Amino acid sequence: VQLQASGGGLVQPGGSLRLSCAASGLTFGSYDMGWFRQAPGKEREFVSAIRRYSSNAYYADSVKGRFTISRDNAKNMAYLQMNSLKPEDTAVYYCAAVRSTARIASPNEYNYWGQGTQVTVSS
Repeated sequence: VQLQASGGGLVQPGGSLRLSCAASGLTFGSYDMGWFRQAPGKEREFVSAIRRYSSNAYYADSVKGRFTISRDNAKNMAYLQMNSLKPEDTAVYYCAAVRSTARIASPNEYNYWGQGTQVTVSS
């Protein structure tokens, strides 16, 4: 199983980025997908997640209204559209996959992880 996150970069406050997660080696449509982030010196934290059939999406309070998660099961892809970025959004962003869990915001529940992509929000 491989999850490949991409799309990070340097952006000014108020800007936008779209992260992508390409999955292979698993039946993508059978997995819930999550995005997490980790800033230097901090624990990995939940950002957003989406159920396997896009039936439900979840967001951390800190990103609600600014970030949008989506997926394309036909392409084995998950996305995180990030708008109105703030300096506090600076972190390494990871995509992850879990077969099924009631605790979708808990990183410990996830079976597979991508390598991470750096997002830096700075003027």
